[in-house]
Amino acid sequence: MPPQRVFTLPRQQSLLLPAVINPFVQDTKLTKATIIKCVLLGIFLVPVRAILLSLVLMVTWPVSVIITFKHPLKGAVEPMKGWRRFMCQRIMAALGRTYYFCMGFRVVVKGKQVSSSEAPILAVAPHSTFFDGIVCIIAGLPSTVSRVENLATPIFGRFVRCLQPVLVSRKDPDSRKNTIQEIDSRAKSGGRWPQVLIFPEGTCTNRSCLITFKQGAFIPAVPVQPVLIRYPNKLVSDCDCHTTLIYFGFLPPHIPTEEERKSPALFASRVRETMARALGVPVTDHTYEDCRLMISAGELTLPMEAGLVEFTKISRKLQLKWDNVRKELEGFAAMASSCRGGRITIEEFAGFLKLPVTPPLEELFALFDRNRDGTIDFREYVIGVTILCRPANTEDVLRMAFQLFDTDEDEKITREEFTALLRSALGVSDLNMAKLFKEIDADGSGFITFSEFQGFAMSHPEYAKLFTTYLELQRYQAIQEARPGDLELAGQTSSGEKQEDSISDKKDD
Repeated sequence: MPPQRVFTLPRQQSLLLPAVINPFVQDTKLTKATIIKCVLLGIFLVPVRAILLSLVLMVTWPVSVIITFKHPLKGAVEPMKGWRRFMCQRIMAALGRTYYFCMGFRVVVKGKQVSSSEAPILAVAPHSTFFDGIVCIIAGLPSTVSRVENLATPIFGRFVRCLQPVLVSRKDPDSRKNTIQEIDSRAKSGGRWPQVLIFPEGTCTNRSCLITFKQGAFIPAVPVQPVLIRYPNKLVSDCDCHTTLIYFGFLPPHIPTEEERKSPALFASRVRETMARALGVPVTDHTYEDCRLMISAGELTLPMEAGLVEFTKISRKLQLKWDNVRKELEGFAAMASSCRGGRITIEEFAGFLKLPVTPPLEELFALFDRNRDGTIDFREYVIGVTILCRPANTEDVLRMAFQLFDTDEDEKITREEFTALLRSALGVSDLNMAKLFKEIDADGSGFITFSEFQGFAMSHPEYAKLFTTYLELQRYQAIQEARPGDLELAGQTSSGEKQEDSISDKKDD
């Protein structure tokens, strides 16, 4: 009777591949007629618009200088009052509307914007283009979150100062904490400060969905007014040469419940759901980290979509950090470098591990292959490595596996011992383990010590699950060789152990 192995339970829907393939790429195809239209209109409209924009800037810049004259941005900063605030909310806002009108934008506003005392924070989505900045003009120049470097931008840096932004500095290690504290302080000022406008997605998308909202806008636990942006024009991301229509929708403020006050993540999620329903788009757990992983995948010559793992969902369920996932991407790239499309078959998986395709390896591969399509992508790989392999890399388990190889108990594994056990466990007679043995034998001494064995298993977690199958095999053989009375007792113990394993698998999966 063959040994009974423990398989994982059916996969959770929450860890299957995301429904939205890539929210970070805008795939626009221009027809010949559209290209001709852009060229012909551009010949006449671009010079005219350039002249009009220059005239508006010539008026706007001196006004912004007057507004910000001797008004500090750092230290004991106070909100603008009196004539400064009037000029910001009236004159600068009017000039801003004129500027965007000269660029060819026509704005339609639906709903009503409430006051700062009713909803101190405006949450705007989806964020898809540079032109989304027009929402600041429509909302009466509320405060924004901006990098400190933007203040040094010629001309436009002075306009940013008029917004009295919450400044973020890459050089300051406490910048994130200080930013949250400043947002919290302004949000709870009782209307003294203007509303704080935030794009909670944190990065641009193609508007096909709403990705995970960052929690900064929701930590103060004050009412938030959702603001929707719609671009009916298909070519807005490519700067359509004709008039571009923009719809802004001010939804009723979302007043947090007691439960949402205690959980910014829950508050953010429910606001996102409200906005998604109004937009008629789905939500996903993609984040800015997915965008970074996508770029990293491209740098590693993988398809960029390989990095789209829905980082928020995976990190929440598996308690993974960004650096760990980025490191696993490098390991996956090393394995998939010779594969097409960034997906690994069992033959390529076996080749990377320097092992033949055997039932134990097929079992391991099946644990990685969560959607059972016969291949492994990066999402499945990082889940598999975390759930199935890392827990097996404890010192006790590795010590037991080492002792299985070390048949003469001299604290060293020779090539003959290593090959003989693998040949027996994997059921392959013509097994050449020279390359694998050499890789584990880091110092080239001709034998493997426990420290070398442990170091290799920790840095190559794919092998850890295979090592544990040897323990199952030895336990089964011991049961078979036991006396009848012992066999009954051992069988009960084995059954109990396997039940515990199943529970563990269920918990991890």
